[in-house]
Amino acid sequence: MGIRITGTGLYHPEESISNQELVETLNAYVEQFNHDHADKIETGEVEARRGSNAEFIEKASGVKSRYVIEKDGILDPNRLRPRLAERSDDELSIQAEWGVIAAKQAMQNAAVTAEDIDVVILACSNLQRAYPAVAIEIQTALGIQGYAYDMNVACSAATFGLKQAYDAVQSGARRVLLVNVEITSGHTDYRSRDCHFIFGDVATASIIENTTSKTGFEILDTHLFTQFSNNIRNNFGFLNSSELTSRDDKQFRQDGRKVFKEVCPLVAKIITTQLEKNDIEATQVKRFWLHQANVNMNELILKLVVGKAVAEADPALVPIILDEFANTSSAGVMIALHRTAHEVNNGEYGVLCSFGAGYSVGSILVQKHVVV
Repeated sequence: MGIRITGTGLYHPEESISNQELVETLNAYVEQFNHDHADKIETGEVEARRGSNAEFIEKASGVKSRYVIEKDGILDPNRLRPRLAERSDDELSIQAEWGVIAAKQAMQNAAVTAEDIDVVILACSNLQRAYPAVAIEIQTALGIQGYAYDMNVACSAATFGLKQAYDAVQSGARRVLLVNVEITSGHTDYRSRDCHFIFGDVATASIIENTTSKTGFEILDTHLFTQFSNNIRNNFGFLNSSELTSRDDKQFRQDGRKVFKEVCPLVAKIITTQLEKNDIEATQVKRFWLHQANVNMNELILKLVVGKAVAEADPALVPIILDEFANTSSAGVMIALHRTAHEVNNGEYGVLCSFGAGYSVGSILVQKHVVV
């Protein structure tokens, strides 16, 4: 028997924002901010805001557009955040609603029903509330028995979630539904030239089960790693209202240059070590489904793992979906898998590897099995 990913699902909202739309909004905000604070900017009390352009965004990240939960509020220079109606406690939350849609698709693709599933895990970096767990809400909406819980390892949540799902099946669970719902526009600082373009909203889901009778990706090995760093941080939390502070840091922020310099070689080393441990050459891997944060990071990691010549000859080794979706945090690797799983043939290997705040890195070595 082998523990396999037998089905995946994907949901994204209909509304999308282009780089040009985002830039026009940022520049309008920057012009107004700098005008309103001109005196303090001149004396050095306030730092002037900087505008941007669409060409810079695509060159720096590879991102061309992103799906968002609500477009008009984000593109309003006087608001710069989604405009959402609060739901009552008796209504299904937005995060649970998206999770249910993605889950139903994954369940259909894996040919399973609610009665076949024992565990639901919501693994993501952006939870809509503290409690009750959104995973339990998803579980109830789908009619699944057993247990459910939320977990957060930022952008590595999906791969860490796959490890928890693998362990649950090894411990006796029949099947696990893993859900990754990332409504990232709620924590994006659309005032910041360095951050406003990074994220998009999406939901993914996957079914993990022990089987030899279904086509899927068998999980051969897992490698999880964490190391504390302040280079990616979000200080939003339940103590904010009690803190005596004027710090404006309750949204996503990062030192992108440090992250690039420190994380790329770390990820490459972890993948290389994992492959060596399993006696697999890097050139035997058909697809590397890497975290979809930055195309330049992924290109460098691929070069470090397989060599420059191989990487440049076959860039499809690392599927890129961030051009359409932007950085969808934990869900990025699952979107890449969902979109390109058909490109991997029977017996071929793949690596799902996510990395992000923490620092955290999760690498999952899989092998495709096709059952006719």
